[in-house]
Amino acid sequence: MKVQPIIKTERLILRSFTLADAPIVQKLAGDREIADTTMNIPHPYIDGAAEEWIGMHAERFQTGKVVTYAIVLKKSSQLIGAISLLVLRTFDRAEMGYWVGKDFWNHGYCTEAAAALLKFGFGSLRLNRIFAEHFTRNPASGAVMEKIGMSFEGCLRQHMKKWGKYEDMNVYSILREEFDQGDE
Repeated sequence: MKVQPIIKTERLILRSFTLADAPIVQKLAGDREIADTTMNIPHPYIDGAAEEWIGMHAERFQTGKVVTYAIVLKKSSQLIGAISLLVLRTFDRAEMGYWVGKDFWNHGYCTEAAAALLKFGFGSLRLNRIFAEHFTRNPASGAVMEKIGMSFEGCLRQHMKKWGKYEDMNVYSILREEFDQGDE
């Protein structure tokens, strides 16, 4: 059985979620503003949803399909968000997704976690391409993508539907060769 490695950055620890994290996940992800800016977080965030979500992580990691990390502050061990790679091994690519609790916005935590996950994706997972998408009305998420070296690829018009409204999605990506050049 593979063990999901812990990733440490200057201010953060990226670790596996545990069921003990479920109440905090429900509280943070249950904020309407978090759900509003993500595709897969429901609102309201019902009881049991966090436990169900966390319960899927180990199997998805073992099968190589998804790597999901809790974003935790190093100094206080406080859980502040989540970040993941949805891996499509056939093409050696993955989609990055993330969210950070509203009280922790504008501190660079998401950028720090995303940069560390890129390194893990290109290093340990040997991916060739990592991409991410964000609602065009959430430019802060796009700023994270730009800060970690991703390039804007385009806008997918009315690509998703959230709460009955069609949403435009901006797409960013970075290739292994671009990441390696920036890391030298």
